[in-house]
Amino acid sequence: MSIDYRAEIKRLKEELDVTVVAHYYQRDEVFEMADITGDSLELARKCKADKNPWVVFAGVGFMGQSVKVIAPEKRVLMPKIACCAMARMIDGSYFDDSVEYMVKHGIAKENILPITYINSDASVKAKVGEMGGLVCTSSNAYKIIEKGLESGKKILFVPDRCLGQNFANSMGLKSCVIGEGECDPQEADVICFNGFCSVHQLFTVDDVEFYRNKYPGIKIAVHPECDPSVVKIADFVGSTSQLIKYVNDLDPEEKVAVGTEYNLVHRMREKNTYVLSSTKPECPTMNETTLEDLYLTLKSIEDGKPMNEIIVDPHTVKYANLALERMLAIK
Repeated sequence: MSIDYRAEIKRLKEELDVTVVAHYYQRDEVFEMADITGDSLELARKCKADKNPWVVFAGVGFMGQSVKVIAPEKRVLMPKIACCAMARMIDGSYFDDSVEYMVKHGIAKENILPITYINSDASVKAKVGEMGGLVCTSSNAYKIIEKGLESGKKILFVPDRCLGQNFANSMGLKSCVIGEGECDPQEADVICFNGFCSVHQLFTVDDVEFYRNKYPGIKIAVHPECDPSVVKIADFVGSTSQLIKYVNDLDPEEKVAVGTEYNLVHRMREKNTYVLSSTKPECPTMNETTLEDLYLTLKSIEDGKPMNEIIVDPHTVKYANLALERMLAIK
């Protein structure tokens, strides 16, 4: 006999002290079953404020870790501990190598201020925290980098080179990417690790030109994880939440092409909204989670055999949380 996953998920949510959380990029059927939806750090903060001791988080690994860092008392399960490709591009040893690269180029370690994008493993956040650094999100990176520069130190930005370059460009700063051409930390204000989001790399200048030729006057709105060449010619650049607000605030008759993950774009207004790509920009790891996975995870709590629990050691929690707290202290 087949299981009605939706009905069973609703039953389990009613009977268990659990909150189901889903990132904006999750597939529709999973997204619709969530009690809380949003972007990564926003979700972690909402989980901390939530009364339930159990969290089932539909997203990628670093997001579940963020809940444990901010709210270590929570029991956090993930239907799929899917990896974020960008977050997997850097670990503690690669972070250490990046610091060493700057030291070898004449920058004393005490004169380096590391900033890590929220899209990173908790171990990297902890390394950043130990060095006096901060976490940032795509919505506050400008403010965090600007505040960081007040220290007079060189900014080491990890892991997303595009985010680092785009915000440096918007602030009139010089940036370079380690391993890409001649990267001289002495000459640059922001030194970027060579990581990227494979989905946001799909959007190109050709895509922008295609839509502007087809629909004169169309607005182009993109995420700052896109390549600097695309960001430079866009009408609006913003985080996931900022993109949603921008599109919703447009006149219904005004056309817009959006450069971010497909599941989010297709949930925006139905009329005059296009995906800025000739291919479907769908994050493969965000789309791994199915209704069956969500059901099985909730059922594991009912059965007393919780599956895919996120565990973060106390040392990592301490220093990763310190990096997050420094960010949150900046108004």
